[in-house]
Amino acid sequence: MPPLEDHIQGILDTLPGKPGCYLMKDANGKIIYVGKAVNLRSRVRSYFRASADHSRKTRRMVYEIADIEWIVVESELEALIFEMNLIKKHLPHYNVRLKDDKRYPFIQAHWADPFPKVTVTRQQVQDGSRYFGPFTSVWAVHQTLDLLRKIFQYRTCDRIITGLDPRACLYYDIKLCTAPCIGKINQADYRQMVDDLCKFLEGHTDPIISRLKVQMASHSEKMNYEKAAVARDQIQAIERVVERQKIISNSDMDSDVIALARSNGDSCVQVFFIRNGRLIGREYFILEGTEDEQDSEVISSFIKQFYSEASSVPSEVLLPNRVEETVIIQQWLNQQRGGHKVQIKVPHRGTRKELMQMALENAVETLSALKTQWETDTHKQSQALGELQKELGMANPPNRIECYDISNIQGTAAVGSMVVFEKGVPNKKLYRRFNIKSVSGPDDFASMEEVLARRFKRWETAQTQHEVGQKVDPSFAILPDLLIVDGGKGHLGRAVKVLNQFNLVSRLTVAGLAKENELLFLPSKSRPVALPRKSQGLFLMQRVRDEAHRFAITAHRNLRGKQRLISRLDQIPDIGPARKKALLKKFGSLEGVKKASLEQLTEIAGITEKLAEDILENLNNSAA
Repeated sequence: MPPLEDHIQGILDTLPGKPGCYLMKDANGKIIYVGKAVNLRSRVRSYFRASADHSRKTRRMVYEIADIEWIVVESELEALIFEMNLIKKHLPHYNVRLKDDKRYPFIQAHWADPFPKVTVTRQQVQDGSRYFGPFTSVWAVHQTLDLLRKIFQYRTCDRIITGLDPRACLYYDIKLCTAPCIGKINQADYRQMVDDLCKFLEGHTDPIISRLKVQMASHSEKMNYEKAAVARDQIQAIERVVERQKIISNSDMDSDVIALARSNGDSCVQVFFIRNGRLIGREYFILEGTEDEQDSEVISSFIKQFYSEASSVPSEVLLPNRVEETVIIQQWLNQQRGGHKVQIKVPHRGTRKELMQMALENAVETLSALKTQWETDTHKQSQALGELQKELGMANPPNRIECYDISNIQGTAAVGSMVVFEKGVPNKKLYRRFNIKSVSGPDDFASMEEVLARRFKRWETAQTQHEVGQKVDPSFAILPDLLIVDGGKGHLGRAVKVLNQFNLVSRLTVAGLAKENELLFLPSKSRPVALPRKSQGLFLMQRVRDEAHRFAITAHRNLRGKQRLISRLDQIPDIGPARKKALLKKFGSLEGVKKASLEQLTEIAGITEKLAEDILENLNNSAA
């Protein structure tokens, strides 16, 4: 890690050892990360320790930090609440975030009105309304409201209700409104109906059915058969819905079951809503900024963001694994639930464990379906390629896109990745990795230059092979229409240098994709290109970049594992390349060698009993 600037060092030297929040800012003053700490001094300084084994994402963030702001608070709980508010306000790039969280719809019962309406909204305001959600699909919300209206017949008009209107609208005639406008239902009964609707959405249907049965019997005794029939129809409609809800438990179990699925840098959280022992609904949420984060951190971030907006909190929240902030999050959830106790549990057996497994399977299937939906949606792919062609000033759509990324830890086990997208879809058969050979130390620029030089050298070789009728590697035989390097101007400059060496600058388009603000740097433009935030072109660029990053990380981890294995065996005297190869061939892995007996080891040519004892002693007495 390079020496710290005096400004940053001055901040680190004056940090208080108290609880609070900290805001990391880049050179433009933009907040790129928000965190909280029990001890600000200890936590913030840990980012800048050269010995810390940070993730690649954290290392990149640290290099961008130009300023740090901090706020002292009274307690860890206050820090958690403050942190959530700051993340929601600033949407920092390096924090885990709910994707498009502002767009999630809610069902709103306008309870402050004398005759409440029920509508769909995307904002919760403190106006006395009752809210239910969030939901991820507007279509699903309207489907729910269509069902509710058939059961409870709430009004949808903007009339001022006096009960004295000369006639009702068409909705009364088709039994989709109780017509308070003409006095067919009084205010108390109408509000009771909307209250039942709210309880229905919360999953508490038994009290509604019991009360409606009493009403139906009372109307029948009074020979008010029309009202008795209305109550009967409501009961039957509610019971039909309840019958379709999966019975989870015979107890009055009120739980949210949260499961996480991850694939190639994408993260999907599935939530099952259990009320009164029944599965009343489920929703999925996609998260951004989760690369290199532990599952527990992703889940913790989701819980804080979801329940800061959720309309209700159950008595029990089930998680797939424990999160570090369990105690403090439970305290906060207790507040969110109006002081009632909330328990966070990790189930290990029984019904709750089965529920967790079911939620996990649904999360995996949902994430897979979303990926498949993109890959089979040729319209969106064509739209994305067309947008890139326009924004980058290309003569034709970039039907072949290659993206490159570098992964290393302090310069060790450095690996470059090459991923290929054809017509907007990844072609994993063409992916390639490059073990960095000519660069020592953490120099991503030089590593990128080496990778690209080797890639285009192989392109030249493929041209020669093709001319003489030899088989060529399809990964290198074709030039990309668009070459993307993961990084800003520095990485782009090295890419242009390599293209010049091979006289390819005029034959393809090259760009550097900077993670901060998702900007595309082009050699021909002084200012970066900012693709529209919700465009298919930007979405495709993010997928390409994330895939290159995932592939680089995977290759890097594999290489580190092999290097550790080699170094462990190399430490043993009298174990040369031939004996090392024989050991691994016979026992399959380092772990297999460790578990072998003396007799098994001495079966290998050249390994004596004394050498076998040395091998086992060395492997079993040193750190793995």
